[in-house]
Amino acid sequence: MMRRLDCYSRRDCRGVAALEVAIALPVLLFLMMATVEIGRLLAQYDALTKSVRGAARYLASNALLGTTGVVNISPAVQSATVNLAVTGNVTGTGGALLPGLVPGNITVSNQGAGYVAVSATYTYQPLLGATLPNFGNGAPRAFGIALNATVVMRAL
Repeated sequence: MMRRLDCYSRRDCRGVAALEVAIALPVLLFLMMATVEIGRLLAQYDALTKSVRGAARYLASNALLGTTGVVNISPAVQSATVNLAVTGNVTGTGGALLPGLVPGNITVSNQGAGYVAVSATYTYQPLLGATLPNFGNGAPRAFGIALNATVVMRAL
C-alpha cells in the first residue's frame, strides 16, 4: 500500500515550510539585489548626465570671444567647466558628485562651427565589489560598467 504525502496534521507537515523558504529565499534575495543594483546604476548615470549637461551649458555661455562669434575655450573656462562637472561648482570645492569621478574623466572640446562639447567617462562599481572571484578558475572577473555621457551645444 502506498502512503500519500499529503499533510493531514501539523505533525505530518513538519519541515515543509522550512524547505519552501530554503528554495525560495535565494531567488528572492537575488531579485532584490538585482533591483537595487539597477536602481543605483540608473541613479548614477542620471547624476553623470545632469552634471555634464550643466557643465556644457556653462561652457556654451562662456566660450565665445566677445561678439566675434569665434569660440575660444580659455584655460580658466576649461578648468571651471571641469570643476562644475566633477563637483557641481566652478571653484572645484567640495567632494565629487559621484564616487571616483575625477577631473581626468572630463573632456572639454571645441567641435567647430560654433559648437562646444563636454564628455565624461565613469566606471560604475556595484555594491558587491569591484570583482567577482572565480573560485580557482582563473582571474577574478571585473564588475565595473563604463558609463559615458556627451553633450554638444552651440556657443551662445
